[in-house]
Amino acid sequence: MKFEDYRIAEGIKRSISKLGFKKPTDIQYKAIPPILKGEDVLAIAQTGTGKTAAFAIPILHVLQERKISKRPDGVKCLVMAPTHELALQIHEMFKTLGKHCKVNSFCIYGGVEQDPQIAQLNKGVDILVATPGRMFDLVNQGVLNLQRVEILVLDEADHMLDLGFIKDIKDLMRHLSKKRQTLFFSATINEKIKKIAYSLVDNAIRIQISPKDPVAKNIEHAVAHIEMDHKRFFLEYLIKDHYEKKILVFVRTKVRAERVKRAMTRVNLEAETIHSNKLQREREEIMQNFRSNKLKVLITTDVSARGIDIPNVEYVINYDLPESSEQYVHRVGRTGRGRTKGQAISFCSSEEMDLLQKIEENLNKPISKIEISKNDYTSTIELTEEKTSNDWQALMLDAENPKKRKRKKHKKK
Repeated sequence: MKFEDYRIAEGIKRSISKLGFKKPTDIQYKAIPPILKGEDVLAIAQTGTGKTAAFAIPILHVLQERKISKRPDGVKCLVMAPTHELALQIHEMFKTLGKHCKVNSFCIYGGVEQDPQIAQLNKGVDILVATPGRMFDLVNQGVLNLQRVEILVLDEADHMLDLGFIKDIKDLMRHLSKKRQTLFFSATINEKIKKIAYSLVDNAIRIQISPKDPVAKNIEHAVAHIEMDHKRFFLEYLIKDHYEKKILVFVRTKVRAERVKRAMTRVNLEAETIHSNKLQREREEIMQNFRSNKLKVLITTDVSARGIDIPNVEYVINYDLPESSEQYVHRVGRTGRGRTKGQAISFCSSEEMDLLQKIEENLNKPISKIEISKNDYTSTIELTEEKTSNDWQALMLDAENPKKRKRKKHKKK
């Protein structure tokens, strides 16, 4: 079946055609019909399979039809996302697909002034994409009314329904009409989250694509056993060996992200970091540079693992192993998007063997191993350590005691 055969607004078909979409992906093929019928949906599909378009296309059509019939003003669709970056990406998809429709969308998130957001809401918004913090701020101030929401979407539903957000989501339900359509989309979901999800929907249609292997077939993922103190040398080697490739590096904490960036800078490799300590305008500028290939290496915490669609990421490096198999799936899913192929390499130290075992158990199969001979391992360290060992000690001191370092410099003056 082709998109032109669907009974959706011609303006949406024009936008789909301009994007080069001809046939729906599996998740789109299975999700679009029940959403058009107004049914609740719980959809689980691998990353990079077109989940955003799977709900954006039918929502735009449904709201377009209702707008023609002169329905009352107010937010009619609320899409919740866990991060600023994902919220903006979803908003862009709605804008692109809805370019030839009478339905408008808007995105609200924290870290920026709220007055311009309030002004836009007052003008009228059909589809609102939001992160929880800013949305609840505006609801509590009385400037955002959600009583007329007819469709609720939770993207990255497993994350939105975990312990960090579940109270917010349950509070949100009190602001919404009980007569609504609810859609949950995610790449992974466990039994606990599934139980919560079903408690919030009405006879939901469950759609699950490739449930046995959550990692897409076009992603080659493997693990290399590298000790914690040696990881920086192997990252340097990989970047230099693939200097023209776009590489996304995941670390566990914000502090480690900055340390790794400084380590790469010391060996003349350009890299940037993105994490929750960055101002929103910095995050947006860095992400734009990475998308447009101005920046080749991005070091990040899991803020970028959730649903972000960055084109042409050839390599994902798990510098630190994630705490869960779900997070592993989201991380490696940043490469191999759509029909492109991707590579994911994880560095596993002795201290992380338990994490690796849990990830493999939940994936129901072992991850391929990259065998590194003792000679290769030693030579990789020696080639770099000779130039940077002294600098690395200074780097660690800088990262751990930046204020102390500044005081020392001041005394010298």
